[in-house]
Amino acid sequence: MTHPTDATPTADTPLPYGTPDTPRLAVRGEARLEADPEIARIAVTISARGTDRTTALTDLTHRNDAALTLIKTYGDAIEKLETGTFSLTPQLTEKGRHERIRAYHGRVTHTATLNDFTILGELTTRLADLDLTRVDGPWWALRPDSPAHRSARTQAVHEAVQRAREYAEALGARLDALLEIADLGAENTAPNAAPTLRSLPGYGGATQEAAPALDLEPQRQAVYAHLNARFTMTRPVL
Repeated sequence: MTHPTDATPTADTPLPYGTPDTPRLAVRGEARLEADPEIARIAVTISARGTDRTTALTDLTHRNDAALTLIKTYGDAIEKLETGTFSLTPQLTEKGRHERIRAYHGRVTHTATLNDFTILGELTTRLADLDLTRVDGPWWALRPDSPAHRSARTQAVHEAVQRAREYAEALGARLDALLEIADLGAENTAPNAAPTLRSLPGYGGATQEAAPALDLEPQRQAVYAHLNARFTMTRPVL
């Protein structure tokens, strides 16, 4: 009895490594491009601390409203505004047998996506100038449907074809047909974070002069594409 695994290739069964008359050729295509970022993201964390729950929540609500109102004044320059996490944590006394709450710490985090970099420095500075408000970022990025990704993939295909053609020509042959293109992905590199911007807590008193806007330069984004391509070529001249 013959099992399927024992079957041997017939004359009509294509071999994965080709034949002497129709050799197969496998190459890798790669591309690396640089493009200007299309969006920037910043994280805004608002904090509050109070000796009782109500005070902490009230202060957090007021500061959160002030930060969101400021962000929304920039209109269409803010492509997306999302709330990430909220927490209100009781802090217990370090000594004593009984669990006594010494204070409450409140925190809420938002992420803002901007498409206008001309206001980024001003916005981050104004946010960092608010009471107990921390700003992280910016993180520069391309959109998922950015034309830069298509350009990288196209260049990777051209590079694979050119490499395969050179191999074939070195053997006195020419490319005959494309068998397969295996896409291994085309994506951005992980964005790099800029130094964290922190605001100092306000204690009242005379109004301070507004801080000057930061000068933030967009970071160019590296776009990669990698693929494997398989071809057949004519019989080599050896």
